[in-house]
Amino acid sequence: MDTLPVETPVLEPEAQSGVDWRRVGIYCGIAYGLAIVIGTVVYILSKNVQPFDPNAQTISLIITLLVAGGYMWAPGLAHIFTRLITKEGFRGIGLRPNFRKGWKFWLLAWILPVAITLVGTALYYLFFPAYYDGGMSMVVEQYRQAGMGLNVTPLMVLGIQLMNVMLIAPVINSFATLGEEFGWRAYLLPKLMPLGPAKAMLISGVIWGAWHWPLTLQGHNYGLEYWGAPWLGMLVMLVFTFSLGTLFSWLSIRGGSVWPAVIGHAMLNGVGGIGVLWMTGSPNLLFGPIVAGLVAGLPFTLLAVYLIWRRKPLMAAQAA
Repeated sequence: MDTLPVETPVLEPEAQSGVDWRRVGIYCGIAYGLAIVIGTVVYILSKNVQPFDPNAQTISLIITLLVAGGYMWAPGLAHIFTRLITKEGFRGIGLRPNFRKGWKFWLLAWILPVAITLVGTALYYLFFPAYYDGGMSMVVEQYRQAGMGLNVTPLMVLGIQLMNVMLIAPVINSFATLGEEFGWRAYLLPKLMPLGPAKAMLISGVIWGAWHWPLTLQGHNYGLEYWGAPWLGMLVMLVFTFSLGTLFSWLSIRGGSVWPAVIGHAMLNGVGGIGVLWMTGSPNLLFGPIVAGLVAGLPFTLLAVYLIWRRKPLMAAQAA
């Protein structure tokens, strides 16, 4: 298998002697601190929205901007602040594209999240057929009401959605996902690599998942209508971020840059809710059909276990 280029910015030379737990602690403290502050502001704003409030749309827009431009950039800002505080410098920060040698991992980042999500969606409805509407009745009706004519079909809807995902998602989502990946994969992952790739991926994935908790507590992804809410949702989020974190880490390590992870994350955010197109009724979102559910996200989990269990793809990357 291909090995990682020697001059990779992802594996920092100074990180090879051991884990710098002081810097890891400072980084996590800043990333979590910003998440808690922004998450609290989001909570206050969302609680102040009243039914038929004329300002509801404005508040919703502010919340969206806070999450995409503030919350999701907390890890990236933590990366920058940690380097400034510890006087680490900005050598090897992972932003070098390395496209000539790592282009295949850019391509995988563009394709894999979409393909695996579609497999997970099919798997979910195989297990939960009661929530499956092959005619996409609700979505098709929305398209018709939007003036797209009476001949709208489920296949057309799926085609439009996939076209938007493949062409638009990597453009409009990458700013926000850069904020996350510049922190988790360009800083935390290299700092943990002396533990070995498998442990580094596992630990960084769990840390990433817990960072989501201020939003998970408010019902983000899973709502709050399931048994054990919100605590069970917080645990499911750890499984999800371990799975995705392993894939994004592998893409970064093998691609020699943070950019494959940025693209993969952007694609995932664009396609993650596609399973809702076929949804009818009120399923337990802990299982799906959104990709963060245990069943819909199972293909990602199996891939993560494979990458760690086989070790060969990871060790090939570390050997350079």
